[in-house]
Amino acid sequence: MVEQIRNRGLDVKSFLEGKMVVLSLAIGLAEQDDFANLPDLQEAPASKENETTPEKRTPGNKPGSSPRGHTPDETGRRHDANSSSDLANSVTSDMLMLSPGSEEDEHEGPVCEKLGRIQFSVGYSFQDSTLTVKILKGQELPAKDFSGTSDPFVKLYLLPDKKHKLETKVKRKNLNPHWNETFLFEGFPYEKVVQRTLYLQVLDYDRFSRNDPIGEVSIPLNKLDLANMQTFWKELKPCSDGSGSRGDLLVSLCYNPTANTITVSIIKARNLKAMDIGGTSDPYVKVWLMHKDKRVEKKKTVVMKRCLNPVFNESFPFDVPAHVLRETTIIITVMDKDRLSRNDVIGKIYLSWKSGPAEVKHWKDMMGHPRAAVAQWHALKA
Repeated sequence: MVEQIRNRGLDVKSFLEGKMVVLSLAIGLAEQDDFANLPDLQEAPASKENETTPEKRTPGNKPGSSPRGHTPDETGRRHDANSSSDLANSVTSDMLMLSPGSEEDEHEGPVCEKLGRIQFSVGYSFQDSTLTVKILKGQELPAKDFSGTSDPFVKLYLLPDKKHKLETKVKRKNLNPHWNETFLFEGFPYEKVVQRTLYLQVLDYDRFSRNDPIGEVSIPLNKLDLANMQTFWKELKPCSDGSGSRGDLLVSLCYNPTANTITVSIIKARNLKAMDIGGTSDPYVKVWLMHKDKRVEKKKTVVMKRCLNPVFNESFPFDVPAHVLRETTIIITVMDKDRLSRNDVIGKIYLSWKSGPAEVKHWKDMMGHPRAAVAQWHALKA
């Protein structure tokens, strides 16, 4: 009787060890799959932010759905890996998803970023036929530079006239700038003033490239009581010059505190802005690792020809010691390859602990779940 119990104990142990080997192999195969079956992220209720979302499979062999350079044999092996990973799904699903969102916003997409607000005053002097606009200050502007701040200034127009624009001074490294500048539109008959729209655009000054739009405000002057100087706080809206429609990029971050590495996975993009005459683009992605203001290392993906919804599935590990994490920024730039001229920038993302709200959330999720790949959609910015 004792001997039978011992034999049964050995059988159970062998059975469990066999299951553990199968599970280990399945997890290994799933990790080699290089995010090929990563589901589009669905918005989850805010109160369940850290729960995993159900896995949603994508077709295996659709054109453009797998990285370049895979042979048919490789494709077969990837398919086998997918079927073997079923056993490990319950283990690896949390590695895929911590999706941002709220109950009110259940559609798939990036976190809505607040652009801050601006305070200004408007009034008209009938005696002098002069419109006065005072740009007072900005508040809670988003960081546009990799250093985690911005250099904001304001442009003023009286639309539809765009030829004559006025500008404030640039406030260096300031997300809550105080301009306190007054602008006069002299010799302006009241009949013409009420036909104009006051347009304010807040931009981030860049000495080496094009200034980045932050947000805009527009007010038809016929809706204001111009006889008295009035002061307004207005929320900034995305600029209507196309800067808010550059497309989205799905990025995964994985922090390994033991190896002191951050692995950046460029998964796929959607609705990229067409940069070529034919209404398409040839996108690729550059990833820069920055320490303070210095560029440390650069990686880039392959070029995807004539595609506005490319699938990259490429991963890049970077060495990031723990003591420089707070000074580290990852700059991701989606480019359009041009054989005959300079490559065009489609859009950028700055990831760090002090970037915009969506970027900071992703960074904190990465730090809060070490060794897990945390993916999130990001809207590309100018």
